[in-house]
Parts: sequence; structure tokens; C-alpha cells
Amino acid sequence: MKKNRSSSGNNTDINQNKPVGMRNVIALGLVSFFTDFSTEMILGILPLFIVTNLGAPKAILGGIEGSAELISYGFRMVSGSLSDKLGKRKIFVLAGYGLSTISKPFFALTTGWLGAFIVRVVDRTGKGLRTAPRDALIADSIPESSSGKAFGIHRTIDQSGAIAGPIAAFALLQIMDIRGIFLVSLIPGSIAVVILIFYVKEVAIKRGFPGTNAATTAKIFSSFSKVLKGNKSFTLLLVISGVFSFGAFNYSFVLLKASSLGISKDVIPLVYAIINISHTAIGIPTGILADKIGKEKVLTIGYAVFVVSSSLMILFTGSGVDGAVNNFLYASILAAVFGIYVGISETLQRAIIPKYVSSELRGTAYGTYNVVIGIGFFIGNIVFGYLWDNFNLLIAVSYSISFAIAAIIGMLALIKKYPMTNIQLS
Repeated sequence: MKKNRSSSGNNTDINQNKPVGMRNVIALGLVSFFTDFSTEMILGILPLFIVTNLGAPKAILGGIEGSAELISYGFRMVSGSLSDKLGKRKIFVLAGYGLSTISKPFFALTTGWLGAFIVRVVDRTGKGLRTAPRDALIADSIPESSSGKAFGIHRTIDQSGAIAGPIAAFALLQIMDIRGIFLVSLIPGSIAVVILIFYVKEVAIKRGFPGTNAATTAKIFSSFSKVLKGNKSFTLLLVISGVFSFGAFNYSFVLLKASSLGISKDVIPLVYAIINISHTAIGIPTGILADKIGKEKVLTIGYAVFVVSSSLMILFTGSGVDGAVNNFLYASILAAVFGIYVGISETLQRAIIPKYVSSELRGTAYGTYNVVIGIGFFIGNIVFGYLWDNFNLLIAVSYSISFAIAAIIGMLALIKKYPMTNIQLS
């Protein structure tokens, strides 16, 4: 009888463990929701704060955003590989979210762009520490065949906070100044950390996949070699993604464009909210579609949408004070299209990795992928801001579109060369 009870108990544990994966996805989504609520309260007003209040030129803004993201991507590479080595993801996730939560209120104390840069770097360092291990934790929690859906769900919950944050900032701007909002951001960030501590569960890393070696993965730098060695399909994916990132610019320049269309500083957070609304709306449909027709195909569509949004930066021009309604309409359309691009690309850039890399090396793979994108993004934002400052927006947009088209061609070549649904994991 004891044996039967023990067997029954084991079965119960197994049955209880089955849905833990999706519960982890939802719990991590809630953590991201409150963190994004905190962060996006700030990001919707930060570009204008840096350019207008602190007097930085657009090239400096591009340098701040690019440098901060590059540092973030660099930490993703290290934390991802370390999480593989230690077989633990949650400790890195917790450290990252905690650091970001503590750092953001210090924007209230900045008096120059250098101070804002330091705070931004610390915040993005936190993001770098958590992102690759968090994405690997999500990927390890669910089967690869459902990764698009899982990442789409996480992204949608995540981005719901990114919608609420700018709207809250818009409301708070009616009763306090920008620096007060920086301080308020501590509240939702703290809620995120509490949820992470009590509701997110560690998931055992699956080891022993064909072609892997425990002794190799025990060495952090050997992990990088293992991810790339003999994995031509993943290496090609890295190259294509890197090419695209050299031309990619971030949301800051869309908000500056909205400002140039005549949108007032107090209304800019609503434009940013529109970016996040379209980003959120496209997340789950993108993931489900990618699971059905192929993640590479949908990522290619995302690159094409970026080309469209870049073109709208040029096509839309302000109509003056009398055209305020048209100006807001133009800014809203631009923001919505840009948000669709971001929603597609960020969902697929995370969901596509499990197809190419086995479980025990996914932290390293996410880190490697992110650092390649980060280097390109760093250069792309600085060049885009410099070209806009010193030449004109047309030149800057042409630069971005040329890299996006090259990436589209490369992705189509990848699809043709590796048309199979499931690539052999290395």
C-alpha cells in the first residue's frame, strides 16, 4: 500500500508540474507588466527630457540609448551563459529586476545629460542581467512547438504595462512635474520584485541533448563556442539580425518626430502609449502565426513593417497650428505602425532561439544573439541621430531602410537554405 501511495504521490507531482510552465510564463508576464509600468512611465517622457530639459543634441540622445542598450546586451551574454553553467535562472532574473527598480528614481536628481546617461546605463544593466536568463526560463518551461504562443502571451502581458505606464505619466503630468514621475516609478517596480520572489519558480535545465557535452557547458567561454560551432543556421541568423540592427532606430526618434509634427510635450506620452498598444495587440497573433507558418517568415514581415514605418517618418509632415488634428493623426499612425514592427520583431527574436539551440545552451544563445543585436543597435542609433542632426531626416531614414532591405534579402535566403520546420539542434 505504501508503494502505491508513493507512486500515486509521484504521479501527482508530475501532474502538478505539467502546468507550472505556463504558470511561470504568466507570473513572469506579471513581473514584466509592473516593471514596464514603472519603466514606460519614464521612457515616454525621457527623450524630450534629455533633449529639451537637459539640452542634449539628437546625436547624444542616440548615443545614450545605443550605449545603454549595448551594455544591456553585453550583460545578457554573460548572465545567459552563467545561468547555463550554474543551472539557475531565477537569481539572475531577480538581480536584474531589482537593479532596474532601484535605479530609475535617480533620474529625478539629474542636472545634465551625463547624469541621465549613468542612470540609464544602470537601469539597462539590470535589464541585461535578467533578460537572457528570463527568456531561457520561459523557453525551458514550455515545449518548443508552443514557444511562439508562450512568448506572445508573455509579451502581451508585458506590454500591457507599457500601455498603462505612459497613460499614467500623461495623467500625472497634469498634477506634477517630470521629476516627480521619476520618483513614483519606484512603486510598480517594487510590486514586480515581490511577485518575482514569491510566484516565479525555477525550472530544471534539460541536459544531455544530442551533440552537447556537460564538461563543455561547465566552462562559460566554451559555451559560446559550443553555440556557434557547427551550427551554421544559427550563425547565419546572427549575421542577418546584426545587419538589420545596424539600421534600426528606437522609439525615441519616433517621439522626436511626433514633437516636430507639433505634438506638445504633455501629449507625447499618449503617442508613446499608441506604440505600446499596437505592440501589445500584435504579440499573441504574431506568436501563433509564427508557430504555424515559420518564425523566420514572420520575422521577415516584421522587418518589412520597419521599412514602412521608416518611410512614414518622411512622408508625414506637420500641418501647422491649424492642422493640430491632422498632426496628431499622423503621429498616431506612425506610432501604431512602428509599434507593430516592434511587437513582431521582439516576440520573434525571443521565440526563434529554441528552434536553433538545445535547452542547456539557450541562456548562452540568447546572450550571444542579444549582444550581436546590441552592437548593431548602438551604432545604428548614433549614426541615425548624427545624420538627422547634421544632414536631414531623409538621409537618416535612407540609411536605416538600406540595412533593413539587406536583412530581408538575407532572411529570405535563410528560409530557402533551411526550409525544414525543425532545424537539428546543435
